[in-house]
This record gives sequence, structure tokens and C-alpha cells, in this order.
Amino acid sequence: MSSESETTGDSAATSAANGGAAEPEKKPRSFFRELPILILVALVLSFLLQTFVARVYLIPSESMEPTLHGCTGCTGDRIVVEKIGYRFGDPKPGDVIVFRGPDSWSQDFVSTRSSNVVIRGAQEVGSLVGLVPPDENDLVKRVIATGGQTVECCDDQGRILVDGKPLDEPYVVMDFPFVPGSQTCDTALKSARCFGPVTVPEGHLWMMGDNRSNSADSRYHVGDDMQGTIPLDNVIGKAVFIALPPSRMGTISSPDIQGK
Repeated sequence: MSSESETTGDSAATSAANGGAAEPEKKPRSFFRELPILILVALVLSFLLQTFVARVYLIPSESMEPTLHGCTGCTGDRIVVEKIGYRFGDPKPGDVIVFRGPDSWSQDFVSTRSSNVVIRGAQEVGSLVGLVPPDENDLVKRVIATGGQTVECCDDQGRILVDGKPLDEPYVVMDFPFVPGSQTCDTALKSARCFGPVTVPEGHLWMMGDNRSNSADSRYHVGDDMQGTIPLDNVIGKAVFIALPPSRMGTISSPDIQGK
């Protein structure tokens, strides 16, 4: 009885303090009411990660075969490109990187965005969170030579030379014909492999695709203001991992192609 009286007294005192009205019981917030907030937070976090840490890119073409798979009308590799490492150092020969194509590389670029305002808006949002490819002339190639180095092709075995030394490129399995004695850089029937020499300006990179017979890279832009090279400022990040499809999942190697 004593305990019940005390409880009753406490309730009465609380009620009196509140003007005689009982405090309403707080209802738990509905999950569906919080869902838009959770989605917004997830989108913001995804945007920040994609902008400053890493981003997923779709490989649309065959220029990096067999390292990266892609082709028109098929499901290409989705690669993870990290953006932090190059804040503390420059790309090295052998790195596979994503970069913004200079203006002279963008002549054949065609926007993939819809003319419908609503659909285009959805595409832009999807791009920010990595669900839709960016509407930019972003390219993926391998670093062959860096600022101050001289690159050319070919030696008597059809290999690329950097500062007079042949590169070790085990990833190249598709290239133009090179036949010693009948189709080289010195014969009447000249090999399509041949180019240079080109000295890479400081702060620039010489880029080439692994599929040498099907890659519009630095070799095809030697007549522009930068001699086919791209400025370091155009570098977006380093390709480090193939995320999809599952059968292709794995790391992307950066071999020491110059043997340093």
C-alpha cells in the first residue's frame, strides 16, 4: 500500500506541474518517414567518395584489351579508379590511369546524355553516384613515358624504346605487323608500329593503349600543341581493380616496364 500511495502521489505531482495534463507518449519515428533522409545521406556520401576517393568507370572500347575488356554493345569491365595516390606522387610508367582527353583528343566524342530534361537530370544524378558513366571524354590508357623522356618505336625487334632502352611489355598481345627484313621502320613497306622520336614535355605523359592495333592514343596526336602527350593536370586517378563482372574481378597490375 505504501508503494502504491507514493506512486499515485508522484503521478499527481507530475500532472499538477504540467497544468493537470498528462505528458503524451512519444511515438517511435516511422522507418518510411526516415527513409528519404537515409537515401539523401547515402547519395551525399557516395558523391563525396566518388569525387575525392574513388570512382567506378565502365570500359566502353577495346583499346586496353586484354588487360581491360570492353566493346560496343557488350558488357565491359567496371573498374575502380582511386584518386588519392596521385595527390602525393605522379603516375609512373606502367600505371593504367584514367584522364580527361585534351581538346585535340575530343573530336570524336559524342555525348551520351538524353535531350529529355528529366531523363538527362536522372543521368546526371546517376553519374554523381557511379550508376551512369560520366558525360566527359574520360579515357583509360597506360603510362609509357614521363616528362623529359624520349619515346619512339621501334628497335630491330619491334619494341618501343624510352631513352634508347626497350620496354618490357608482357601485356601487349595485339599489335601491328613488324617483320624484320621486310616490314620495319626502315623498309619500303613500313610497319604501322613506327613513330617518333618524341621528347615528352615536363609535366606531361605519353599514353598508349595495350591493344596497339586498336587504340587512338598519343601516337595519333603528335601533331597537336603537346605532341600527343597529356598534362598531369588531366589525370583523374589510377585504375586499381576490376570490380565487375565477377568472372573478371581482380587487381590491375602496374609492371615496371622500364626496368628501373
